[in-house]
Amino acid sequence: MSELELHAKALKELGHPARLAVYKRLSKAGHAGLPVGTLQKELAIPGSTLSHHISALVSAGLVKQHREGRILHCVAQYDQFDRLLAFLCDECCKDEQG
Repeated sequence: MSELELHAKALKELGHPARLAVYKRLSKAGHAGLPVGTLQKELAIPGSTLSHHISALVSAGLVKQHREGRILHCVAQYDQFDRLLAFLCDECCKDEQG
């Protein structure tokens, strides 16, 4: 997959209101992330629906998951998001004449 396609996928996944809410909440949580159950309660998203949205964010590289015993944690991948922002801003205003 090309760089353009990877960034397009990330933007597509963030373009859904529920996924954007999940990513925004995970960003707020910091590097420790949050348990899926906490996300479900705070965002009032049914479990199966939340799983679908998290899976989409994971496939775009924006979220990683890890287990601690029986608890599944989700963590925002800031480096991937930073690369997306850099890609969007990379050529900003380059065609303007000084």
